[in-house]
Amino acid sequence: MAKDTLKLKFPKRFLWGAATSSHQVEGGNHNNWTVWELENAKAFASAAKYKIGHLDAWPDIEKLAISPENYISGRAIDHYNRYESDFDIMKKMHFNAFRFSIEWSRIEPEEGVWDAAEVEHYRQYIAALKKRGLEPLITLYHWTTPVWFAKKGGFARAGNIKYFVRFADKVLEELGADIRLITTINEPDTVASHGYMFQDHPPGAHSLFKMIWVYRNHLKAHKEIYMLAKRRSRRFHVGFVKNYVCVQPANERFLSRFAVWLDYLLRDGVVLGYVGRKTAFIGVNYYFTDTYDGFKVVHDDTANSDLGWEMRPANLLHVLRRLGKRRKPLLVMETGVADAHDAYRKTWLNETIRAVQLALDEGVNVQGYLHWSMFDNFEWAYGRWPRFGLVEVDYDNNLQRKPRKSAVYYAAIVKKARGL
Repeated sequence: MAKDTLKLKFPKRFLWGAATSSHQVEGGNHNNWTVWELENAKAFASAAKYKIGHLDAWPDIEKLAISPENYISGRAIDHYNRYESDFDIMKKMHFNAFRFSIEWSRIEPEEGVWDAAEVEHYRQYIAALKKRGLEPLITLYHWTTPVWFAKKGGFARAGNIKYFVRFADKVLEELGADIRLITTINEPDTVASHGYMFQDHPPGAHSLFKMIWVYRNHLKAHKEIYMLAKRRSRRFHVGFVKNYVCVQPANERFLSRFAVWLDYLLRDGVVLGYVGRKTAFIGVNYYFTDTYDGFKVVHDDTANSDLGWEMRPANLLHVLRRLGKRRKPLLVMETGVADAHDAYRKTWLNETIRAVQLALDEGVNVQGYLHWSMFDNFEWAYGRWPRFGLVEVDYDNNLQRKPRKSAVYYAAIVKKARGL
């Protein structure tokens, strides 16, 4: 892959940073996911060899993967209590932005009951970011909900959207003076498909109808919150973020090209059409490339991450080009690689940042790059073994943080790009 050939001609106000989510790093949460973990940890551990035993990383991860404890978030990386020192690491890396989520189950642990202490925690959290010159980018829903909301049927019931909108309104009321950039729901496509098709996220159901219905309700909630924020203040910029895949034909056959067109239509076109103008920016999460030979997705000898995902970081450029045609600002909200040995992350950073630079050179309005993730964390149905972090977390040594070599590399890029 390309060497360090980055031109680093970025806009002065370009946002540089990384991302996390509350459940994956905070620790001590009680939400629909913590309930799900306790109910399914043993089953996940028992099925691990069957599901992921083929991975090249299996010899390194087997001990964790077959342990039920791996699938219980517990204290995660204790970011809830250690955020000040964690933010110090970000400052040393010259970041000017950080994406995180507000944990709904902390703010509203019981229906209609607001926890003032938790609101104050997030107020202090945001203040600590701004003190270090970091722009807070908040996500209102990153895959976890209060238990009471889940018991009401969650987003599978359209009548429940009002509860999420009410929570969003509370966040804007209490914390709005210090925030500007907001995303509503992280990857509604992933929430719907894994919760109602692949069955490895709560509620673990299998229903095509419910998958589509939940997705629709997410989109409806996004639009309602967008309008709510506009009524509250022109300062708020509410964006829509989903997982975008680079889809390409393996050959020039009509069926291959038609499959690409159909994929883009169903996965992106219909969704973005429904959202319409009700988004201030498009948040871009990028990890995957799908190559179609006819209607079959094919693979070649491209290197894979620890999760077995093909690594094609440069293809972020194709995603940015395509989305740039929609005439909305773009923010890369997530992109990264599971790489415990830090063998590929530097290349991933180089290639994805280069893709952003090339997109900018072509006139695409990209306004930020946030790497996933800042720290090793709890990776949902996989547990703790996938290592996405720029910063390594030593789970056997009091959760000690240690920036990887790729983090040092990224910090140098950011420093140069920002002219520091």
